[in-house]
Amino acid sequence: MKIKAYLIFLVIIQFTYTAFPQNGLVFDLFPSGLNFIPLKANNQEARLGVLYYTATTNLKVDIGNNVDLLALKMNEEQIVVAAGIEFMAYAFSRSYAGQRLQISAVDGFFGGNLSFSKRLPNSSLFARLRIIHNSAHLVDGSYDTSNDVWIDGKEPIPYTKDFGEITIAHQISEHDVDFKYYGGLAYATLVRPSELKRFNYHVGIETAFPKLLGKLVDDDVNLFLAGHFFLDGAHKYLGSSQLMLGIKIGGWTKKGVVFYTSYYAGRDMFSSYYDRRISKFGIGFSIDFI
Repeated sequence: MKIKAYLIFLVIIQFTYTAFPQNGLVFDLFPSGLNFIPLKANNQEARLGVLYYTATTNLKVDIGNNVDLLALKMNEEQIVVAAGIEFMAYAFSRSYAGQRLQISAVDGFFGGNLSFSKRLPNSSLFARLRIIHNSAHLVDGSYDTSNDVWIDGKEPIPYTKDFGEITIAHQISEHDVDFKYYGGLAYATLVRPSELKRFNYHVGIETAFPKLLGKLVDDDVNLFLAGHFFLDGAHKYLGSSQLMLGIKIGGWTKKGVVFYTSYYAGRDMFSSYYDRRISKFGIGFSIDFI
């Protein structure tokens, strides 16, 4: 189904580009950058980095990336429609004893997206449709080999979510401040266990100050604040939220290195523990491949 959708999208772009060349349409295969920038405080975004939880010495390890494969650009790139893929996973490490990570749980995501952007005076509108498969797994770090039991009595479950997600965002850039607010919802066509809610909802904000801290060599040092609220659940809806404060070395919408502090409260972000509520403070870094 995903492959068919991309083929249809490619045919539509090629037909439009061929039929209406006078409208300033440009077809770009493997465009540079991303049309829709991943949401900073949303855990379910592709990124590469590590988050260290200070109270427990646990780690959240992120491995993943997303890439725009093709784009249709109109009116000198004031309007862009793009299609891309995203593959990612994040892992829970209870410890790093013996100089190796003890990985206890992994959430994997893969799928694709269609995105839209339109530039306005001093602001931009964005929209993104994602089609994602999410599965969760307990691995060897959750197993006590000496006693031949699963730690805390938590055994593997067949956790799966196949969902479509739409996010709409408005970014305002003026007075040396970038401010973005967004909201959206998702619907899962397949859930396991069956008690999981099929509809999920999310809202959030991101604020960056690219001039406040000056530059490092020739790159901006952005001070930023990001917040993401997510509503989902099993049997009943419960809210989860993450707040981030940090700096990014590099353009706010370009490649760079991010150092941040994070506070998360709500449903455990590792879906194998979806029935557990947590609150955690962490210090981390990530790399933006934009």
